[in-house]
Amino acid sequence: MKIRVNRLSPDVQLPEYAHGPAEDAGMDLRATEEVVLDPGIAALVPTGLTIELPPGYEAQIRPRSGLALRHAITLPNAPATIDPGYRGEIRVILLNMGREQYVVRKGDRIAQMVIARYESIEWEEAELNNSVRGEGGFGSSGR
Repeated sequence: MKIRVNRLSPDVQLPEYAHGPAEDAGMDLRATEEVVLDPGIAALVPTGLTIELPPGYEAQIRPRSGLALRHAITLPNAPATIDPGYRGEIRVILLNMGREQYVVRKGDRIAQMVIARYESIEWEEAELNNSVRGEGGFGSSGR
């Protein structure tokens, strides 16, 4: 699948698969500037990219596992959604859940982007069919 992309600056890196498209679902997004993340504070990190998704597709922005494990850096709205009609810069909300300041440097891999298909729906008001589970939730299947 081809997706149109625009670099807002010539030095911006395109999203890329770390191990290739056959092995990775997500492409790494990189920061285009230094951003200081203080503990407990969220910040918006620019990627310098705009994309044009076809109808029926979204871009899901997800945390990187290494940043989460080693530095407690995550996305508070994960997975974030980029809709097909959005044409602005992709910016990633990062949250430092650690105890120490963390500095995102220009070129750092900050998140993963997964392109996913979705279905648009129409609501049909009706009585629901019964199921085995019924209204059971929040621990209803046991420990």
